[in-house]
Amino acid sequence: MSLYDTLARAFAEGHARAIPDLLSDAHFAQGGRATPAAVLIAITDVADDPQVILTQRPRAMRDHPGQVAFPGGKLDPGEDAITAALREAEEELALPRSAVRVIGTSDIYHTGTGFLVTPVVGVVPPGLPLVPNPEEVEAWFEAPLGLLLDPVSWTTNEVFWRGANRRYLELDWQGFRIWGVTAAIIANLSRRITLEALRDAA
Repeated sequence: MSLYDTLARAFAEGHARAIPDLLSDAHFAQGGRATPAAVLIAITDVADDPQVILTQRPRAMRDHPGQVAFPGGKLDPGEDAITAALREAEEELALPRSAVRVIGTSDIYHTGTGFLVTPVVGVVPPGLPLVPNPEEVEAWFEAPLGLLLDPVSWTTNEVFWRGANRRYLELDWQGFRIWGVTAAIIANLSRRITLEALRDAA
């Protein structure tokens, strides 16, 4: 079975059941803002060691400077989440939208800054000649899918933010700090696509 078929089967099975306690920062959002956005979780088609493509935002950016993120951003008028995620990945990394085999959309994540982020999961060929847009991406890297989906990989920390304690997940990978919204989206996805499901479907 191909990696795409394996992931698609695990994705479908994982999303067929209700999970009531997925992570969310909705209670931190202020002013009723709810801006639709989308990110692309691009998984490289390497059967024995698939990787996930991640970016680091420029340190001079106004929003979330220097943070690790998935390619993505706000939806343009008339766009759906898949279209927006593919467009953003092309704009940020020159990742051709035609190279992405989309599996589906996962659970919307409500950020504390008022974005409703839809993760779009897809498979891409390995070794794409990605070129970061310096205005949006300082660096890009890959992290193993198995590492990201394994709850043991993550540590839980806490910070006082907007008048309350906020718990967050964190993982250091080759000098990159994966945390915040990106970590929470991964954690929610790991409830839908478990390591056990990938092994069983393979």
